[in-house]
Amino acid sequence: MSGTNDESKQVVPVEPNSVMAVNLLLEPDAAMIERSKENNARLLAVVPQGFALDETHHPHITLLQRFVRTADLDNVYAAAGTVFAGTEVNRAQLEAYRYYYIPSGAVGLAGIVAKPHPVLSEVQRQLIDAVAPFTVATGLSDAFATTPDDPVIDPMLIEYVSTFVPASTGEQFSAHVTTGIAPRDYLDTMLAEPFESFTFRPAGAAVYQLGQFGTAAKKLHEWGSPH
Repeated sequence: MSGTNDESKQVVPVEPNSVMAVNLLLEPDAAMIERSKENNARLLAVVPQGFALDETHHPHITLLQRFVRTADLDNVYAAAGTVFAGTEVNRAQLEAYRYYYIPSGAVGLAGIVAKPHPVLSEVQRQLIDAVAPFTVATGLSDAFATTPDDPVIDPMLIEYVSTFVPASTGEQFSAHVTTGIAPRDYLDTMLAEPFESFTFRPAGAAVYQLGQFGTAAKKLHEWGSPH
């Protein structure tokens, strides 16, 4: 994001794990957060044991998920900061236009999708190149932010992060905000409903440690809000 390098700051100390699963992401503005939380509340009414959008489940637009060496986190922050500082991604007006979900057995991980935007695709391409020297092929559950009640990460999520490049990048990239989980038949009905499209903008950029369901669980570093 143009002009944000001086405003970058470390948010929380990082535990010394050898590998960390990270998400380089954009934090959306109030318009997207409001709609995301509305949909999240709807899904929680169907599946109360799902997750709420809260301090450990931040609404976000994923640009890049990677396993990186923990010892290189400062290098990841510096490389990503250079990318964000050299772009105008904060000025991109995005249009949310439909729901979607990723199937996982009888349930699905749902969200709100934005139409493709060339600025997002270009920032993603630059981020892939910038953090490539610090990535590793895969990791284990201890690379993620876990809880004592849920210490083992779903192998499907580990595979998803391991193959994010190239499986979810380039022409396969979908800019979206995850909103919750629900049974697939319920989500099929929800997707068939009319969707009231709306516009929103990125409000900031950050690096998070990933949690279960691929949530943005623990903020590691952020860049100041765009001017």
